[in-house]
Amino acid sequence: MYLETVNSPKDIKKLKIQELEKLAGEMRTALMHRLSNKGGHFGPNFGIVEATIALHYVFDSPKDKIVFDVSHQTYCHKMLTGRKNGYLYKEHFENISGYSNPEESEHDFFNIGHTSTSVSLAGGLAKARDLKGEKENIIAVIGDGSLSGGEALEGIDFAAELDSNFIIIVNDNDMSIAENHGGLYRNLKALRESNGLAECNLFKAMGLDYVYVKEGNNIEKLIEAFKQVKDIDHPFVVHINTRKGKGYELAEANREEFHWHMPFDVETGRATVNFDGENYEDLTCDFLMKKMKADPKVVAIVAAVPGVIGFTKEKRKEAGKQFVDVGIAEEHAVAFASGIAKNGGKPVFATHSSFMQRTYDQISQDLCVNNNPATLLVNTASVYGMNDITHLGIYDIPMMSNIPNLVYLAPTNCEEYFAMLNWSIEQTKYPVAVRIPCNGVIHTEKKVDTDYSNLNKYQIKEKGSQIAIIALGDFFQLGEQLAKEIKSKMSVTPTLINPRYITGLDEELLESLKAEHQMVITLEDGILDGGFGEKIARFYGPTHMKVLNYGLKKEFLDRYNVEDVLQKNRLTPGHILDDVERYRI
Repeated sequence: MYLETVNSPKDIKKLKIQELEKLAGEMRTALMHRLSNKGGHFGPNFGIVEATIALHYVFDSPKDKIVFDVSHQTYCHKMLTGRKNGYLYKEHFENISGYSNPEESEHDFFNIGHTSTSVSLAGGLAKARDLKGEKENIIAVIGDGSLSGGEALEGIDFAAELDSNFIIIVNDNDMSIAENHGGLYRNLKALRESNGLAECNLFKAMGLDYVYVKEGNNIEKLIEAFKQVKDIDHPFVVHINTRKGKGYELAEANREEFHWHMPFDVETGRATVNFDGENYEDLTCDFLMKKMKADPKVVAIVAAVPGVIGFTKEKRKEAGKQFVDVGIAEEHAVAFASGIAKNGGKPVFATHSSFMQRTYDQISQDLCVNNNPATLLVNTASVYGMNDITHLGIYDIPMMSNIPNLVYLAPTNCEEYFAMLNWSIEQTKYPVAVRIPCNGVIHTEKKVDTDYSNLNKYQIKEKGSQIAIIALGDFFQLGEQLAKEIKSKMSVTPTLINPRYITGLDEELLESLKAEHQMVITLEDGILDGGFGEKIARFYGPTHMKVLNYGLKKEFLDRYNVEDVLQKNRLTPGHILDDVERYRI
C-alpha cells in the first residue's frame, strides 16, 4: 500500500506515474472510509485527488506555499502531508479538522472556511516573498464556484500587478455547491469547449498568462502543466477541468447531494444518520412556496446554499423566476434584495449566520441606510449551529443588532417564527432580519402575535416578582426551565419575558420592573460582548437593579461539544440558580 508509506510530499516524488495512479485509488478508498463513517465534504475532495498528487509531486511544500480556497478540497493535501491516519483509522478521525489548519501542519498556512479567499491570501504571501527577495513558488487553488465571490475577483484583478511568480490553479468542475450561477461561467464553459482557445478569456483579460488542462484528473497531464509553470516569473492561471465526486458513481450522478454528506452506506449512498421529523429548512421552503404562488412579487434569494431554506432542485424548478441563486456573492445578494424591495418586490434573502458576516457593509449601507423593506433570514445563528472555527454562528447579535433601522427578531417557537416571517414579508416600513430557530422545531398551542409593527414591545409570559428573566430566542426554553427551578427552590415566582426584538429596548416594561423586582437575568444564544444583555444592563446601570447577563464568551471555538460550552458559560438552570442565590439582594 503506497499511502501508508507517505509521511510527507517528498515520499511521492520517487514514485512512477503508474504508482501515483495506484496512490490516487488508495486515497479515494481512504476518503470513502472517513466520509462514509464521519461525513464531510465528499465531492470536492474526490474530484481533486489527482491534482493534489501532481501539485505535491512538482512543487516543494512547505517551501513552495499552496493555499487552498475554502478548504473543502484539502483532505487529499492532508493525506500527503503527514495526516493520512486521520483518513485510514477511525481512532484518528478527530485528530484533524475538515479545513486547512496551521496548528496541524507546516504545510497549511491559514485556517480557511469561507470561500473566495485563496487568491488574495496567496497574493499576500507572494508580495511578502518579493519584499524579502526570496524565490519560492506561491500557488493559490480556487474552485470555479468560488470565482463568483467578490474577494476572488478582486484578488484575480490585482494578481497581474504582482509581476512575479504567482500561480493560480482554477479547479473547474462546472459546479458550486449546487449549479453555478453568473455570466462568468459562460466564459468558463466556452474555454472548456474550445480547449482553452476561446477568444474571450476572463483571465487573459485581467492580464494573466493562461493554460488549459482538459484532463484535470490525469496525473501525467497535470504534472506536465505544473512543471511548465514552476518557477515562472509572472502571474499564471492553470485552468483544470475536473470531475466532482470522481470515482464514486453515486456522487458523480448526484453532485449537489454529495458536495457535503452525512455518514452514509457506501452501497446505496443513503445516510446512516437520519434526522426524522420536522426541520426549519423544509418548513421554510414550504411556507415561501405558498407565498410565491399567492403573490408573484415574493422572491427567495440564496447565495450558493439553496439547502439553507430547503430549496432542492425540484423546488427551485417549481419556483421558477421567483427563486434566485446569486452564487457565492452575499454582498450582491443583500444589495440586490434592497433594490427589489425599493421597486415594490418582496425579497427574502437567506444564508448562514457566519456568511452574513461577509455582507455587513451592504446590510448597513445598501439596505438599512436606505431603509428598504427586505427580509433577511439568518440560519444556524446559535451555539446549536455549526461548530467548527470557520463557521461559528454566534456573532450575529452584536454585528447586526447595532445597525440603525434594522429590526432583528428572535422567535421562540415555530408558530412565532412563521408569524414574524409573514409580517416581515408583508410590511413595507423596515428592513427586517429573523433568526431561524436552531434548537429544534418547538410548537406552541398558544396564540402568537401576527403584527410586530409596534417595535420593541416585549411579551410577559408569566407575571411574578423579585426576579425577572428575559430569555431571548433559542434560550427561551432555558428561561422556562430556570423559572421553574427558582419557583421550586426559592419559593419565588419570577417574571418570565420573551423580548422578541433583538434590536431595541422596551423601556416602558423595563422601567415598570423596578417597582417589584430587584434582579434581572438575561439569556441570549450568542456572545455577550456587544450583545443583547449588555443593553439591558446599561439601561439599569444607574438604578438599584442587579443584572446578571448569560451568554457566550467572546472566543473562537472549534469542533466543540454544545453541552461542554453551556457548562463552561454557566448556561444551565443549576449554574444560574447558584448565581441568583449568591448575588440576590
